[in-house]
Amino acid sequence: MAHNESLVALNGTQISYIGHDCKEIPNFLGDTYGQFARRLDLSFNQLRSLTGLKMFTELEELIVDNNLLGNDLLLPRLPSLHTLTLNKNQLTDIEALLEHLADVTPSLEYLSLLGNEACPNQLVSPDKDEDDYQRYRYFVLHKLPHLKFLDTRKVTLKEVMEAQARGAFMKVVKPKLEAPPNVPGSESHPLPYTPLPRGSRDAKNHKGLFAKCRYVYYGKHSEGNRFIRNDQL
Repeated sequence: MAHNESLVALNGTQISYIGHDCKEIPNFLGDTYGQFARRLDLSFNQLRSLTGLKMFTELEELIVDNNLLGNDLLLPRLPSLHTLTLNKNQLTDIEALLEHLADVTPSLEYLSLLGNEACPNQLVSPDKDEDDYQRYRYFVLHKLPHLKFLDTRKVTLKEVMEAQARGAFMKVVKPKLEAPPNVPGSESHPLPYTPLPRGSRDAKNHKGLFAKCRYVYYGKHSEGNRFIRNDQL
């Protein structure tokens, strides 16, 4: 226990356990500091779950940047939490995340999601632009109307009004690519274009093809016929 506690930076009610590559919150953190910790920083680990937070009943600030948290993220109910930063994780489903936060963090005022696919910022998603990011802000504010600060910007009154009016329709989504219909026995890679019928394209099951032509060529006037003698035919 003493060895584990030596890895913790403690400053009053502020607890930091940074850069220890842990995949889950160590039990000793909750047992030792859970009842009085107001600020907890777990950045630069390899966290995939935050189930160990159930002991931190008085938590007001939570920083879990640079971890491996994904769409299965579940937080215990944290009624006093007003600040949450989830920068640089693996979050992609913005709607599910926001609905969960609205349920378990009713006092949340500051939220940062930079560095996640769920946040269409140009630094992470070069194919996104400022309009995409602004729509994302409207959608987040529609789901969490009490936010005062989102990512790196203070929430403006104009954004709040726009979120109330149209935020529900501002979700940024990626178009789904339609997969071509599967043809039994066909290869995964499409074959190059050919005007021949499909049955003639399979080298393993090739069939000769016959057709009729409207025109017949006898070669009477062919230039090549000038140099062929009858005894060579």
